Amino acid sequence: MGRFRDALAAPGLGAIAEVKRRSPSAGDLRPDADPAELAAGFAEAGSAAVSILVDERFGGSVGDLRAARPASSAPLLAKGFFQQERQLDELKQAGADAVLLLLRDLDDRRAAAMLSRANELGLDALVEAHDVDELARAVGLGAEVIGVNARDLDTLRVDRGAALELVASAPRDRVVVAESGIAARAHGAAAELAGADAILIGSALMCAPDPLAKLRELLARPLVKICGLTREQDVAVAAEAGADLGGFILARETPRRAPAVLPVPETMLSVAVYVGERGNAPSDLAQLYAREDGHRARDGVLLRGDEQVARVVDRAWQQEDPEHLERARSAIGRIVLAGGLTPENVGEAIEAVQPWAVDASSSLEREPGIKDHDRVRAFVAAVR
Repeated sequence: MGRFRDALAAPGLGAIAEVKRRSPSAGDLRPDADPAELAAGFAEAGSAAVSILVDERFGGSVGDLRAARPASSAPLLAKGFFQQERQLDELKQAGADAVLLLLRDLDDRRAAAMLSRANELGLDALVEAHDVDELARAVGLGAEVIGVNARDLDTLRVDRGAALELVASAPRDRVVVAESGIAARAHGAAAELAGADAILIGSALMCAPDPLAKLRELLARPLVKICGLTREQDVAVAAEAGADLGGFILARETPRRAPAVLPVPETMLSVAVYVGERGNAPSDLAQLYAREDGHRARDGVLLRGDEQVARVVDRAWQQEDPEHLERARSAIGRIVLAGGLTPENVGEAIEAVQPWAVDASSSLEREPGIKDHDRVRAFVAAVR
């Protein structure tokens, strides 16, 4: 295992921040990008690795890789269209830790030869697939790091939904990177819950006024879930405030029951909340509690399809729970902290628990099912 693979395999969702001056689909992004300055800054801002476009079609060159190498200790991925072993020799000499291999452009014989040469040079390889057949080929070739590209390189269209299903179907003994179309925390969270170990972020950073601030924003945790949403105007305010997940309670016993899972913008994920039995309302995720004494049980689970992807540590229905934060702190795995969180206390709760997400509902209302917009904004601001 090389430095690149090891960095992406670390716990939590890693990021590969990309230096890209232009894009075939969007034109010029940041023509004056300084690869050395950005590579250093991205590593300081939390990126596990840095991708350097070395192809002139993206405004890059191998010289950019050479410039970035002394500026950053982060693993560097050389990204381009490579088909010959001699190209890998040049990239290694220029300072690359890893190279991109596009299965779209390589048959199995050529891909195997390139992987073999990369291994001889001590380079990791990010083997990229964009459909089921290419994913199967990557697995068959023994690729340790597999990239799943949401962008069809022929049409340049991005299909995040299809890419997420590919990510979910990849073997868990490989390091999986979700590529393209990552522009919001919710996009990264969706990839993470599907099974991605890392995300590759390029255009969203290059288009931002401050690429380093944008990277920090995309990697920020905990995520924010605003639950008990019943009206479209409340969804809009939650999104505008920067919430990442919108919760729609479909249990019969609550005054916060939503008429349906309402539409959310693409910067958010929708969560259908059930008690007792899970329904089939269309949503990105489901939150399920057992039913006890006619009400929800204390804790629940967050589901992606049929797979549990997080534990929801909550409080018993309309009861105090003195051990609430201690239970959450000692819980294992990805934790959604819910129950009694307010703009006033969420900072202390985050410091104590370090959850993956925080979830608030009744404390942000002016009456059951009707959100107080100022408190919604204050809650998100307190988390950030």
